[in-house]
Amino acid sequence: MPTTTMRYREALNQALREEMQDDENVFLMGEDIWVFQGAFKVTQGLLEEFGEKRVRDTPISENTIVGAGIGAAMAGLRPVVELMTISFSLLALHQTVNCAAAIRYMFGGQVKVPMVIRMPQGAGHQLGPTHSHSLEAVYLHVPGLLVAVPTTAADAKGLLKAAILDDNPVIFIEHESLYGQRGEVPDNGGPMRFGEAAVRREGDDVTLIGISRMALTAEKAAEELAADHEVEAEVIDPRTLRPLDLDTILESVRKTNRAVVVEEGWPHGGVGANLAALIQEQAFDYLDAPVGRVTGADVPMPYSKPLEQAAFPHPEHVVQAALATFRDV
Repeated sequence: MPTTTMRYREALNQALREEMQDDENVFLMGEDIWVFQGAFKVTQGLLEEFGEKRVRDTPISENTIVGAGIGAAMAGLRPVVELMTISFSLLALHQTVNCAAAIRYMFGGQVKVPMVIRMPQGAGHQLGPTHSHSLEAVYLHVPGLLVAVPTTAADAKGLLKAAILDDNPVIFIEHESLYGQRGEVPDNGGPMRFGEAAVRREGDDVTLIGISRMALTAEKAAEELAADHEVEAEVIDPRTLRPLDLDTILESVRKTNRAVVVEEGWPHGGVGANLAALIQEQAFDYLDAPVGRVTGADVPMPYSKPLEQAAFPHPEHVVQAALATFRDV
């Protein structure tokens, strides 16, 4: 299939444009997505093409934005709501958890909430604790929500198209450091399936599972492990956390007999804790060492650049954790 090289943000923009062209019920809501074209320029050019009715600037009130999106979705529209950062999404937890995630269940399936809540997360831009955290574990915890964490430009486009078409509320988490990353995107690519992990690199010695940007960090670590330690790591990118492609992860662990989960979020109650529990429950007899975990530091994200860099994982941390699985035998 022919492909085009584009940035992650451009792939998201293309997905929005194509789905808005295909379905007039798809519309956008968010702060500064209109004339300013989004904090990360994902909505660039969409106002000119689709007009004010379908590209709507909102007040600075996450609770209101998400609540209005829920109402629109219940009435038959397909809103794509943009929040400026996942940290601000905490202001809309009631709407998201108590309403969007539960309405279809409470109404016995008579009402659907087909909406997407897009939001960036992650450290590396010296934006301090209120703009830099990784909170995917908060939404992973909630039944009724789907959770996507795309890493590549191709996945960003394919999963966003799938999210818009889905009849359930989708938490769509983008990483701030990925918006400028380039990648090959299929020219006529359609929506991707949720719940299908990607094997980014094959190997026989240890399984590295990277969440969001940490999938790229895990790939870099795998290259270093091969070059410097003759350890061939297999790298798994889950791509979606709800639903989770646990089968692909377990298949890899049963082959390598070792696993390390890499995430940017906090260690307590994180995605890695959940995956480590699932792996030891369902692949315990195959493990030659405890499941390793590499996480962000258990602190609010520092503003200081050196401290911020020390507060989230880098390839050397993953290498150390992978090598530790051999010492524990």
